[in-house]
Amino acid sequence: MQEFSFPFILFGGDYNPDQWDETVLEEDIQLFKQAHINTVVFPVFSWAKLEPSDGVYHFAWLDSILDRLANAHIKVILATSTVSQPAWMSQAYPDILPVDIEGRKRTHGMRAFFCINSVSYRKKAKALATQLAKRYANHPALFGWHIANEYGTYCYCDYCQEKFRLYLKKRYGTIEELNARWVTSFWGRTVYDFSEIMLPTALNDDYRFNPAVQLDYLRFMTASTIDCFENEAGILREMTPGLPLYTNISGFIKKLDQFALMPHMSFAAWDNYPNFSDGSHLVALKHSIMRGSLDGRPFIVAEQTPNQQNWQPYNKLKRPGEVRLLAYQGIAHGADGSLFFQMRQSLAGQEKFHGAVISHGGRSDTRIFQEFSVLGEELESLKDQIVGSRVVASVALIFDWENWWALELASGPSKDLRYLEQVAHYYKAFHALGISVDVIKTTSSLEGYSVVLAPLLYMMKDGIDEKLKEYVAHGGTLVGTYLTGVADENDRCVFGDRPGPLSDVFGIWVEETDALFPNEHNGIKEGEKIYKSSFLCDRIHLNEATAIATYTKDFYAGEPCITHNFYGEGEAWYFGTMPEDSYVLEFVTRLVKKTPSLVFCEVPSGVEMVKRVHAQRGETFLFLLNHNNQERTVTLPGAKDPIDVLTQKKVEDSQIVLPPRGVAILSYI
Repeated sequence: MQEFSFPFILFGGDYNPDQWDETVLEEDIQLFKQAHINTVVFPVFSWAKLEPSDGVYHFAWLDSILDRLANAHIKVILATSTVSQPAWMSQAYPDILPVDIEGRKRTHGMRAFFCINSVSYRKKAKALATQLAKRYANHPALFGWHIANEYGTYCYCDYCQEKFRLYLKKRYGTIEELNARWVTSFWGRTVYDFSEIMLPTALNDDYRFNPAVQLDYLRFMTASTIDCFENEAGILREMTPGLPLYTNISGFIKKLDQFALMPHMSFAAWDNYPNFSDGSHLVALKHSIMRGSLDGRPFIVAEQTPNQQNWQPYNKLKRPGEVRLLAYQGIAHGADGSLFFQMRQSLAGQEKFHGAVISHGGRSDTRIFQEFSVLGEELESLKDQIVGSRVVASVALIFDWENWWALELASGPSKDLRYLEQVAHYYKAFHALGISVDVIKTTSSLEGYSVVLAPLLYMMKDGIDEKLKEYVAHGGTLVGTYLTGVADENDRCVFGDRPGPLSDVFGIWVEETDALFPNEHNGIKEGEKIYKSSFLCDRIHLNEATAIATYTKDFYAGEPCITHNFYGEGEAWYFGTMPEDSYVLEFVTRLVKKTPSLVFCEVPSGVEMVKRVHAQRGETFLFLLNHNNQERTVTLPGAKDPIDVLTQKKVEDSQIVLPPRGVAILSYI
């Protein structure tokens, strides 16, 4: 798909004007202008109002709102509203309603309660998208299209059952090949016809006890979601060529393979709702994943809250400066849009306590509205200065959804295995040192990267083993961990000694792996220092590798736990256990200092540093984000006397003081 170029940083977000009367609508538009909002997204949940009965469409109310926003010079990303079908539709076309994992046919109610494979749903969704495109293709307010909303409902209906069988027949060709790939001889699961294959549900417990079939079901759901998205996207591309289109990805990003889904969109878009206790590195990692989904192209943050959420156990207010910090963190990591949910607080329902730019009181003198207005004014002043620039990284982290699914479907070695948290553990140290990391696919090129991180590379697929061998042999540095090289793409353990085909790169073989209880620790002894380790402990045997650190406890005390190996012109490090944060930070610091292409900068704890480069203009933007409650002084790297683009002031003496939750964007030319 052709890359979309943003004219400015999108700022605004979701609006639900069908809840309000004409007076409130006019007040809101004036408040939008006051807050420097340039983009609104609507009507995400208005299918019932747009199509009150079968084939009868009411657009007059939408015409009026679009015209008013056009007059106010506010752009509209028009939602197709297909995330919530009307009640009459669920009644008239019962195949639309999904069947859950317990085998229950669901009734009409919750949003996104539809079967993505339903013929009726797709027919009606396409018809609505067609009507919207016909009517608004040339409307001056129209900026782009938002399709559905947070896909991710799994369905187990009879039609999905038949589609799943067809999917498997296309994937494997013959029943013999499927039996071989799924190793159905285990537990007597051999099948002799595709009609014998059942969806993995609570009716057969295959969703828990047959990882091979569950893995393929998740692939099937991703493929079905892509088809469902394309059902609308295809007609919108045809009728409104040149306009961007996307759907927003839930912040709980595990359900669908986003690397497969995102290339069908003009840009990636995700919903950023961190928990109060989430570290800034975890949010940064998710931004990097979104950037990596389209090979470094810009993305947008489609949703984040201007204030507190409503669905967490304890919904804390955004602290002063926090909403601004959250927005700039996304922009620093490559976002060219910072959108929020929502513009005005809902009248009722599940999200009536969810934060908004305009609260129930409709006032402009609230803390949040004032902060939002300052942010809007700043972003407006930036115009197109930052858009089009890219995050440039010399470190890559290999991330894979199918690897994620397979690891967490496995029974063992520990129920505490959380792939995203494990990946974040190793990303965190680079983040703390202000070193950008590209999150890449297993199919991505490794050219140009000084260091490649491959944590928990459990699944060997796509020739990734040969690619990593070649990368290291030609001078690259590879960092791997426990649970590497275990299985193939069908979760078959066929690689012999772990880490399987990468054993020669790491110069080791792993005999067995011990799982530690949540509060249990072993020790990592390197020289005279001892650090804690947790989670898993590989028992490692050295071939060509050298032991860098050893265990301090249990019957394998004294055995290697962290190793180093030279392979060709490069080197490979292997972590057989999960070290505490301080060890990983020290390790990464040493690694960076001996890697000339990696620029190392001492930044205070809690200060995030990210670089975006505008290649065409020859301009570098250094983002400094203070996540602390106290001010911090940062000594600047590189050229002297940069300009802070937010204040237009020169920063002298190579130092800048960031207030609590403060932000600076420094321009170097």
